[in-house]
Amino acid sequence: MSLSLAERVARVVRDVPDFPKPGITFKDITPLLADATLMREVVRAMQAPFAGAGITHVVAMESRGFLFGVPMALDLGAAFVPVRKPGKLPWRTASERYALEYGDDTLEMHVDAVEPGARVLLVDDVLATGGTAAAAARLVERHGGVIAGLSVLMELGFLRGRDALGDRRTEAVWVVR
Repeated sequence: MSLSLAERVARVVRDVPDFPKPGITFKDITPLLADATLMREVVRAMQAPFAGAGITHVVAMESRGFLFGVPMALDLGAAFVPVRKPGKLPWRTASERYALEYGDDTLEMHVDAVEPGARVLLVDDVLATGGTAAAAARLVERHGGVIAGLSVLMELGFLRGRDALGDRRTEAVWVVR
């Protein structure tokens, strides 16, 4: 019996306890990145639900979202837009603040990265609490972009990140229960 893609991803992503701080279990995707065949399958699976959605822009969140967003943008024939932490983009930016468990953070995007009416696919490696994805969606929508959905490698389902996204379509290759 062959394993599903989600099962194969689960087998290679390793848990790193107490990283980056005590009590956190970090999901290390570097073994997945080292497997070109599996990585190709993951990228195809992440973009497949949106293949007919008229995507014009793939907006990916810093930094591991870039690893999936760029090949997806190329395959979809769409522009790639990086969304980054403050001070990392070289030109004029718009920003969006969002709450974290302890404090807050900010995302930035170039002011000309998404034009009104653009059909946007948000991409990240992990959906946890949904704060980052929801902030990126608000940033895109404030510039007139239309969110076609969010695609992630893995969703930490027990953190209920979908709740922060409202009715926005969300697809995950692997849902960690």
